[in-house]
Amino acid sequence: MARLLRNFSPLKRSLVAPEGFRKVVLGTSSQICNFSAKGRKKTKSDGSDSGEENMSKKDLALQQALDQITASFGKGSIMWLGRSASPRHVPVVSTGSFALDLALGIGGLPKGRVVEIYGPEASGKTTLALHVIAEAQKQGGYCVFVDAEHALDPALAEAIGVNTGNLLLSQPDCGEQALSLVDTLIRSGSVDVVVVDSVAALVPKGELDGEMGDAHMAMQARLMSQALRKLSHSLSQSQTILIFINQVRSKLSTFGGFGGPSEVTCGGNALKFYASMRLNIKRVGLVKKGEETVGSQVLVKIVKNKHAPPFRTAEFELEFGKGICRESEIIELGLKHKLITKSGGGYYSINGKTFHGKDALKRFLVEDLSVREEIMMKLREKLLDTDAVKEKESASETEAVDGDLTLEIVSTDTTDEVVVTAVEA
Repeated sequence: MARLLRNFSPLKRSLVAPEGFRKVVLGTSSQICNFSAKGRKKTKSDGSDSGEENMSKKDLALQQALDQITASFGKGSIMWLGRSASPRHVPVVSTGSFALDLALGIGGLPKGRVVEIYGPEASGKTTLALHVIAEAQKQGGYCVFVDAEHALDPALAEAIGVNTGNLLLSQPDCGEQALSLVDTLIRSGSVDVVVVDSVAALVPKGELDGEMGDAHMAMQARLMSQALRKLSHSLSQSQTILIFINQVRSKLSTFGGFGGPSEVTCGGNALKFYASMRLNIKRVGLVKKGEETVGSQVLVKIVKNKHAPPFRTAEFELEFGKGICRESEIIELGLKHKLITKSGGGYYSINGKTFHGKDALKRFLVEDLSVREEIMMKLREKLLDTDAVKEKESASETEAVDGDLTLEIVSTDTTDEVVVTAVEA
């Protein structure tokens, strides 16, 4: 019996041991759960830390890339747009026409850009370009006139106000020579305005060497395209205005049908893309003094404008042998905005003074510069304020009656001048 009890005690211990073992196992499992929870918490915190590290690594990689670009290509090759020290307003040169400066939206032609002036014959293209040269010379700049047509009149240039003794003139033999000369002058960074008159007269050398009547397909277009690719970068660096005067040709086949564009410019399509401004100038009337024709009324339409809204127009008077009549512009705008009053019998009143006839008022404005500047200042303020008010009113009207207005879009097959109108339903 005693031996039976001794044999039973090890069996009891073996049966009781699993409970303790279970406690140990359970304790171990609870510890494992705690460790796993802590591990998950650590993983989450490590993930946030790694995100911050990734952001810093991203910024560091970007800075290294910027430093490498600057070291390879020089300072200013890449920069932050909003943090750059460059001026936000583009420097400009006046066109010589008060109305046209206001229509352009920035006060003149932008520096460092390509400008195209085109239109029919005897419309005032060269006269407008000479006025730009005269205004640039007033600011102390050097100007170049590339006379590819060999038709510049020095007397007209002096009458407009150009200092011909300080004007560089070139009459090249071929188109390649003219554009190479322009490229060299622009890369020098010393000239403010370069005028090429005209694109149609830039004859490629291959065409000059060939026989009369030979077909030369798109040689001039390829020449202009290559030249503009080379000139675009150096223009922005030197802040030179490059003005191309261009002629128009009748378009025989208009794919747009009736009402499509009937005129095209010479030299291919590259100039249309590279130009920041395109001015279409045409004569709309004649100015007569009795039976004698003394000038022409000119309308300029801004077909393309990268600095302000396009499709604005400006109308001014060109006097033969003198250029743009600024006094006539001031009188017309002053009458329109009621700064000058006109009564019966051709009497004009300004600042309490009365003048008989438009010529008398013109002479007064020419002699009294202070009155002329005062009227111009008032006109500039009034016109700029009027534009701002019109924009606000149009925005409010659009929001109020958005469903009542419809836009008519005129589709075109070419990049020529088109008429885009908004018609009320």
